[in-house]
Amino acid sequence: MSKPVLQSPDPSATSLSALAPAKAAAGIFAAYDTPDFFCELMRRTDDIPPALRTVRDRLAGFDLSELRHRTSTAETQLYRLGITFTVYSDREAIDRILPFDMIPRVLTALEWDHIDRGVQQRVKALNLFLRDIYHERHVLRDGIIPASLVLGNPNYCDAMVGVRVPGDVYVHINGTDLIRDSSGRFMVLEDNARTPSGVSYVIENRHMMLRLMPDLASGMPLRSVEEYGLKLHQTLCEVAPESVTDPQVVLFSPGIYNSAYFEHVFLAREMGVPLVEGRDLIVENHRVYMRTVAGLRPVHAIYRRLNDEYLDPLAFNPDSMLGVPGLVEAYRRGNVTLANALGTGVADDKAVYAYMPRLIRYYLGEDPILDSVQTHICAEPEGLAYTLANMNKLVIKPVGESGGYGLLIGSQATQTELDEFRAKLLEDPSNYISQPVIDLSVSPTLCPSGVEARHVDLRPFALTGKNTWVLPGGLSRVALRKGSLVVNSSQGGGSKDTWVMAR
Repeated sequence: MSKPVLQSPDPSATSLSALAPAKAAAGIFAAYDTPDFFCELMRRTDDIPPALRTVRDRLAGFDLSELRHRTSTAETQLYRLGITFTVYSDREAIDRILPFDMIPRVLTALEWDHIDRGVQQRVKALNLFLRDIYHERHVLRDGIIPASLVLGNPNYCDAMVGVRVPGDVYVHINGTDLIRDSSGRFMVLEDNARTPSGVSYVIENRHMMLRLMPDLASGMPLRSVEEYGLKLHQTLCEVAPESVTDPQVVLFSPGIYNSAYFEHVFLAREMGVPLVEGRDLIVENHRVYMRTVAGLRPVHAIYRRLNDEYLDPLAFNPDSMLGVPGLVEAYRRGNVTLANALGTGVADDKAVYAYMPRLIRYYLGEDPILDSVQTHICAEPEGLAYTLANMNKLVIKPVGESGGYGLLIGSQATQTELDEFRAKLLEDPSNYISQPVIDLSVSPTLCPSGVEARHVDLRPFALTGKNTWVLPGGLSRVALRKGSLVVNSSQGGGSKDTWVMAR
């Protein structure tokens, strides 16, 4: 491996002396306060970029009642347009809109350049890692990551061993969750390399902002998000079987009862491709076909929005009614491409995440552009001991869960909750990792009592075919409950439009 190349420091990070919020004691910001947190809009005093200053000054001129009226209009339109997700409870499934905040999150061109390069680097390393563990396994033989953590991972897919995939691309669609710490430094919180969701809200949020807040956006040098559907289709065509000159792409959905079904419909429409379910596909002679009124039509690339275990009852769960018998063998023979590839869940496992800085250096000979959060692996004795001794200071997460489920924020937990979680850790330590509580950045957010600081994260989306392209912006999720660090929609979070400045 080549010698590591040092990267330039994060240009988003700000010296602590410059973090005092700018005093915009006017209009909706008159009572705004961000003690001890990096604020996305008020973060600088003398050196605030012109674009942020313009947004701040325009917003300061809004009347709270007018802003509330526009927010109410936005939520009504979102519901009428069917832009919803499903929350499942024990007894029912409830369709809800993702609460939308009309105050955008703004990123400068320099900040976005740093994110873009960092995400591309990370996706490249993830793909090299996946190729390696399903072929030569150099990374395991060299002791860079424990073999047991990879080969014993429930997401490791034996059916992928030795299988060649077009362009050696396993992660075609990736969502990288980023946070900012108290200095404004961007850090990777986790990778989403299986079926990352939320990009539809990125695009629809922009549509809503331009419709309802044209006076705020007027004349701003905003990077567009309109290319995503075109780029996604182009990516899937690029990774179709090499012998196909005019690939047929489809989006494979579990169906209307899936929590992200709106997004499946949205993306199929944006790409201009059929939206199919398992009953619409059939495999004959190890080739995949789509049933149409004119007969069977070949399918060459499948953007699948369901997990590995449901894809093919012959290869995985025999009770699956969602999958297509024979699909995996057709894939293994190179007659169809699945995006993302089977077995990518190993790469976004929360325990594997702890090794990503090492993997980037190992495969690329570079230091990570985006830092990772310090992670303690409870499957390792020292990691478990540290976690047990510091539970009240850590965030403890199950390695296989998503959506904010099953985690414990020690600083916000009661003694009873800490004791109960301690028992879970001792019973199954390999299922957990822990991380320090990061002082997530905040963004001005419209709340019942006025404009207040609420914690935010960011999920940029990257597409990889012949090259990697990152959608300018991403899904900014906001924790609507005061003091909450959990931004997930399933846990009561909302979203903001993410503005990336072209200059």
